[in-house]
Amino acid sequence: MRKLRASRSIKLRKTACASLFAAGLATLTGCAFAQPSDDSGPEGGRHVKVMIVTMFGPEGQVWLDKLGPWQAIKVPGLSPDYPEVNCNRDDVCVITTGMGHTNAAASMMALAFSDRFNLRHTYFLVAGIAGIDPKQGTVGSAAWAKYLVDFGIQWELDAREKPADWPSGFLGINTKSPYEKPPLDYRTEAFALNASLADAAFAISRNVTLSDSDQAKVARAKFNYAPANQPPRVIQCDTLAGDTWWSGKYIGERAREWTRLLTDGRGVYCTTQQEDNATYEALKRAASVKRVDLSRVAVLRAGSDFDRPYEGQAASDNLLNYADQGGFAPAIENLYRTGNPFIQEVVTHWGAWRKGIPQK
Repeated sequence: MRKLRASRSIKLRKTACASLFAAGLATLTGCAFAQPSDDSGPEGGRHVKVMIVTMFGPEGQVWLDKLGPWQAIKVPGLSPDYPEVNCNRDDVCVITTGMGHTNAAASMMALAFSDRFNLRHTYFLVAGIAGIDPKQGTVGSAAWAKYLVDFGIQWELDAREKPADWPSGFLGINTKSPYEKPPLDYRTEAFALNASLADAAFAISRNVTLSDSDQAKVARAKFNYAPANQPPRVIQCDTLAGDTWWSGKYIGERAREWTRLLTDGRGVYCTTQQEDNATYEALKRAASVKRVDLSRVAVLRAGSDFDRPYEGQAASDNLLNYADQGGFAPAIENLYRTGNPFIQEVVTHWGAWRKGIPQK
């Protein structure tokens, strides 16, 4: 009986302290003890079936426009530009991290260690736009990844000062040539996603009808090879992260080789973006204390522009006028068209998906 009374007393005090925290008064009233521990916190938070991870406003807005109504939940530590996580009645939520490695890592750490959510059984869908390799896809194509590779963790020489026999100025840190795989001392250079989840998401979405634009059709027609000059499709290939936007044949070739090198030949470079290795590392740290399940992370990137020029076009023109390719609007829409069938499958059959990826 004494234990029961004590339990009720603690619950009442936690409720009172929660109100004081919201008012910013907790530190003045002796409520610090009431903050839940690492073990108890996630159990008391809102359960989430799917967390959609977006990086900037338009990527998040396409989901907010289509899957509401929403409840906005403020989370301390998120980007000041996007301070809320929005959740709907199906326990599908949307976070916008802010662009780039730093914003992605900070926002995802704030989310993963927030006691406002229980993310232990959550599926994470990272959904953003990207540059795309014309040998693997085209503007508007939506690509499910199995590998995340960081392009920024390299040594680099200005191309004007590189040895004549090097294809570019890039090489792995603490290596002697561009062809040598570096020691993965940072532990974030390459991540392998759950291939079974990537395959399941691809199978669910592969036949969806994708959005397109007349401007994108014109941009595609300037390439003389497929799949660059073909309509967009849902595909599977891997994604490369780096905060430096780049364009061109030679850096593009390095992107292909770097992906092959760091994945021991298993990865195929396809899309280029800024955030995904940082997002995954934050989730990995949360997984190390059992706050998330790392096997439930899927990454979808849609091509908004080509990563290199068509024959006869200057690399600078491709970079500076990327918006003229007409891929932005279709890519944003295709994140939803490709990702939503997967989300609805998880939500509709949650009894099966809660335990893990159903075996077909």
